[in-house]
Amino acid sequence: MNRLYDFIRRHPTWVDGCWALVLLFLSVVLLSLPESETEYRGAEAPAVVAVLALCVVVLLRRRTPEPMLVLAGLTGVFQLIADVPPMPANFAFLVIIFTVASRPPRRPSRLALAGALVAPTLAQLRWPQQGEDESTAGAVVSAVFLTAAFCLAWVLGDSLRTRRAYYAELEERAHRLGQEKETQARMAVAAERARIARELHDVVAHNVSVMVVQADGAAYMLDSAPEQTRDALETISGTGRQALTEMRRLLGVLRSEDGGTTAQDYVPQPGVEQLADLVDQVRDAGLSVDFRIDGAPRPLPSGVELTAYRIVQEALTNTRKHGGPGVVATVRLEYGGKALTVLAEDDGRGAQRELYEERGADGLGQGLIGMRERVGMVGGVLVAGPRPGGGFRISATLPLSGHG
Repeated sequence: MNRLYDFIRRHPTWVDGCWALVLLFLSVVLLSLPESETEYRGAEAPAVVAVLALCVVVLLRRRTPEPMLVLAGLTGVFQLIADVPPMPANFAFLVIIFTVASRPPRRPSRLALAGALVAPTLAQLRWPQQGEDESTAGAVVSAVFLTAAFCLAWVLGDSLRTRRAYYAELEERAHRLGQEKETQARMAVAAERARIARELHDVVAHNVSVMVVQADGAAYMLDSAPEQTRDALETISGTGRQALTEMRRLLGVLRSEDGGTTAQDYVPQPGVEQLADLVDQVRDAGLSVDFRIDGAPRPLPSGVELTAYRIVQEALTNTRKHGGPGVVATVRLEYGGKALTVLAEDDGRGAQRELYEERGADGLGQGLIGMRERVGMVGGVLVAGPRPGGGFRISATLPLSGHG
């Protein structure tokens, strides 16, 4: 059945051609009946011309609806002049009225409506009903019935046109919203990457600055050392300064618009040691948090520390936004041999689905995007989604190997 429907959609002209053949066959049969000789006597040739013209109207109604409407109107006038009574092929009038009304141009549709209102009355006046019912009331009822049928064809076509326009508008709006969402997601990713780059730059800049200070100090303190040592320390100092200058030049565009920097720009970013203070702040704000550290704490790479801190910060922020009243959050840090595991979950209502889909985000469109970007930059893995039994869970594994 689906194949037949697809075939009909792909070949509408073939379908119309079949209907045209049906009308042609029925009209020819009617003209060939003996009892039809008196009705069509003397008008056989004009009747054949009208039948062929109306069959062409049905055949080409989708390809050229406006010209076919004109052809149908001319054929109707020809029937009136040549005295060709109604026949099965006149069903083409209903078809072309429906077709024109279902298309966007409004002027041909109005012309079709005018024809639908006038044609039945003209036909009734030209060929009044013969037989038992010759009263005026019967003729009026017949004309009204035919007019209603023609108008119904126009109304159905116009309704189809309106529905098509509505669906087209919905599709256009959905496409436009999809493009806007895609653009916003890309902008959120770019903004978050810029922020991460600034923070990582601060961490590296701080470490490089310390290296430069130590190297300069060693160069001044070791005057009694061999010349080779002095040269090595001066090389370290020069390399550090050069790297710091190059990094400032390349990432300077990520700073403020005026490109200026201050001493505060190079303050080390927060790490796992500041998590206790963060949890206390959140508790003071009214959120119940169970915080625990498993394993033996030890120095961690700066990037890993910053990433862990931001994950917990963002997770607790999302819990406050989406957890609902009475929610309890749990934060765990586990020091492993090769990785630091960060777990943040709550037992609240849970966040919306957009938060944990691949390109999801929080209310501002940036929360989990930022987490994924951060975890990805240190080579880690982030898993976020609904927690069994309710609530939301965020788990990140941050590898420690390959970091200094």
